This record gives sequence, structure tokens and C-alpha cells, in this order.
Amino acid sequence: MRVEKGVDLDPDEVARALERTLDDPRSWRSTGRVRFSLVAAGEQADLHAYLVTPGTTDKLCYPLLTRGEVSCRSGNKVVLNAKRWTLGAEAYGSDVADYRDYLANHEFGHALGHSHVGCPARGRPAPVMLQQTKGLQGCTANPWPSVTKG
Repeated sequence: MRVEKGVDLDPDEVARALERTLDDPRSWRSTGRVRFSLVAAGEQADLHAYLVTPGTTDKLCYPLLTRGEVSCRSGNKVVLNAKRWTLGAEAYGSDVADYRDYLANHEFGHALGHSHVGCPARGRPAPVMLQQTKGLQGCTANPWPSVTKG
């Protein structure tokens, strides 16, 4: 987990938050096919997570146009936009903690090969791969992959 200099967040706290999210039984580990673990700096890793400014997000995510607003997965990098991490998104109101769970699960979902999906039915929990940062399409906010599977 790397936090860009100038981002006023504690890297250890961010790493612990990501670890809690990805280790939660409602996260991707519920599939039984994947698990995540933090490794020490300098150790071999399949994925690298970055929490960076909107401008750096735009650079690391290019050619995807994030416009300083959204996050992405680019190659083996999971790029989390510090603006979103700090402020959340309209779909989650003031619940920034749930939004952070969504953000991590959504972007790590891309790293696992999952693509964007739509809302299956009005009033249902949104699939985690719905672009909830941009809106809910009639679904309700949901940060967890396991809530809508099956």
C-alpha cells in the first residue's frame, strides 16, 4: 500500500482499512477462490495499491479518463483516488466508511477480471461492479460482492 506524499492520510491506517475490507467474509474471499494479504515493502506482490491525488490518479490510470473524480485498476496497480477516499460519493451520503469498502471491492474486482455491470432491478442492492460512484441506476448502495451474488 502506497500513499502519495502530500495526501494527508496515514499509510498504515489506509493499509489496515484495506486489509479489513478485503479480509471481510462479504468481500471477494467469499468466492473461495481468492485471498489477499499485505506484504512488506520490497516483497513480491501480484497487485500494488496506491492512494493518490486526483492528478496522479489521472496519470496512473491513463488512457482511462478519470478526470480527477474516479479510481481505476491499471495493470497490476489498484489506484484509489484520495478525493473519493476522503469525501466518498453521493450514493453513500455521509457514510464514507461504507464507500471506502465499496471503492476497494470495486477496484480489486477489476483486478480479478470483473467488468462493470448495471442495476439488476430497482430497489435491489447494487452489484459491487456497478459504477456506484457515478450513481445507482435505481439500486441501493452496496459495498460488498457477496450481497448480490448467487
